[in-house]
Amino acid sequence: MTQEQESLISRMRAVTISREYGSGGGEIASRLAARLGWYLIDHEIVVRVAQELHISVEEAEEYDERGESTVSQILNSMGTIYPTMFTFVNEPVVPDSKMYREALSRVVNAAVATRHAVIVGRGAQVLLKDWRDVLHVRIIAPLEKRIVYVMQREKLDREQARSRISLKDHDRMRYLQTEYNQRPDNALLYDLVVNTSILELDSAVDLIVLALARKAGRIAASTGELGPAAGVPPYPGHPGDFRPPEQ
Repeated sequence: MTQEQESLISRMRAVTISREYGSGGGEIASRLAARLGWYLIDHEIVVRVAQELHISVEEAEEYDERGESTVSQILNSMGTIYPTMFTFVNEPVVPDSKMYREALSRVVNAAVATRHAVIVGRGAQVLLKDWRDVLHVRIIAPLEKRIVYVMQREKLDREQARSRISLKDHDRMRYLQTEYNQRPDNALLYDLVVNTSILELDSAVDLIVLALARKAGRIAASTGELGPAAGVPPYPGHPGDFRPPEQ
């Protein structure tokens, strides 16, 4: 990374990573955070613990706080900086899913407000959609490539890997639709969509770093200077329409 890129990237606050299960998105997020020296926040930790332990999300959050996880660290740090905003940090967890969702929303916004962060999942691409100094990335890959990835990383057979991918993709789709009335495969939610079918993970990180620097260079531009028409002159003549022959 050049010094110019580093200077530009320092203007940005966060990168959100949405990913298809088995596309390597989680690993890309980890490598990106290491490359940038930014904080890595995986907002699926609490939910994953709940699923694996067969307990409620609220119970998992209690375990998570005792372990001083990323979530509790940020909430506690924000409670110190903004005590009137985050007085709930040291209060007992109320077994209410709405409060849990609101807490996650606060974590996402607190993370961006207090530090540079790479945020994985949990609808951050929607929660932070109006932050111009946040880059939104989606990682995808063909199903067969994802099956191979999950088989290798999780030591599953083909059918087990396929079933796990189907379950995780379904859960993520349902989550975003239920909570935010959005679909994670809506490309308009993202600045960059990366297909890891051929690109290796480090190349995906390279692309994200480049996009991060390029977006940083545009955050001061007025709304009228943004979009595909920015700086593009009119066609010299009337463009023809190339249409398929009628059947």
